[in-house]
Amino acid sequence: MGIQERDRKLYRPLRRAGLKVIPNAVPASTMPFVRGYGAEDVTGGFSRRYDTPRLVERLNADWYNLAVSSGLFDHMCEFLVQLPQGTRSHRAALQHQQHGNPVPALWTRVRLLDHWDIMGRGAASAFLGVHSGHPGFAMMALDGSVYVCASTGETGVDVLAVGHPDRSESILRHLEWITRHDGPYAHREEKQRVAVWLAGRAGGLPGR
Repeated sequence: MGIQERDRKLYRPLRRAGLKVIPNAVPASTMPFVRGYGAEDVTGGFSRRYDTPRLVERLNADWYNLAVSSGLFDHMCEFLVQLPQGTRSHRAALQHQQHGNPVPALWTRVRLLDHWDIMGRGAASAFLGVHSGHPGFAMMALDGSVYVCASTGETGVDVLAVGHPDRSESILRHLEWITRHDGPYAHREEKQRVAVWLAGRAGGLPGR
């Protein structure tokens, strides 16, 4: 993706949501993604029904409170957000997944700006959700100490925080399973990224 295309398709929509992209600044020790966590790994979260008055406003306030209390931000209000690889929008990535062609997602470093709207303009951008008030995203602290994810169901929005995902036995077992799985939906690049991270962790890199 060229610089101009990246700006048009990725940077500008995120800026409208109040996130400034910091290119090529993801810590090398960051785990590629978080899956397979259990109830014992969840350290916080909230749920809101779609019929909640001033839904976007409430979701934004709840997200910020969770982000602060869980330690998602560093001293510069920077953190990681997972975005579909390539030029596709999040909506296009979801369409690919529905047809059995999942699109790998990569971490991008961002800084929270003063005039942010994660649950409104962010969700509407199609990178952080389906549309305003219907978020769908994965976020991580720069030091990997907390993972925050949002999903939408039939009746409302759920947001969870997972503490120290790199220490979770459930998550680590799932990542190890991915490296061994050879089913029809297995993604070679994703498996390789997981294998490299696990090997680095075993070798004593930060995050062990």
